Amino acid sequence: MPRSVNAVASRARRKKILKMAKGYFGARKNVWTVAKNAVEKGLQYSYRDRKNKKRNFRKLWIQRINAGARQHGMSYSVFMGKVHAKGIELNRKVLADLAMNHPDAFKAICDSVK
Repeated sequence: MPRSVNAVASRARRKKILKMAKGYFGARKNVWTVAKNAVEKGLQYSYRDRKNKKRNFRKLWIQRINAGARQHGMSYSVFMGKVHAKGIELNRKVLADLAMNHPDAFKAICDSVK
C-alpha cells in the first residue's frame, strides 16, 4: 500500500510559519527549520512580555505619581494612603496622566487629601 503523506496540510503548516517569520534577518525568514525555531522563540517572548508590559506600565505610573506628589510635599506612599482613605476612586493610570499632563487637576487632588 502506498504511503499517504498529506502534502497539502504539511505545506500549509510550513507556509503559516514562514509567513509569521516575514521580516526576520537572514535564514530566519526563509529556511524552514531556522524559521520554525525563530518563530517559536518569538511567540515565547511575546507571551512573556504581555505580562511584563503590565508591570512596566505600573512602575512608570508609580514614578510619575511619586514625582507629582513630591512637588506638593508628599511621598508616593503617603499620597496613595491618603487617596484611598478619602475614597477617591482614581487608579494609578489616571493619576499618572493627571500628574503629567494636567498639573492643576493633580494639585487639586493633592490639596483635597492633605
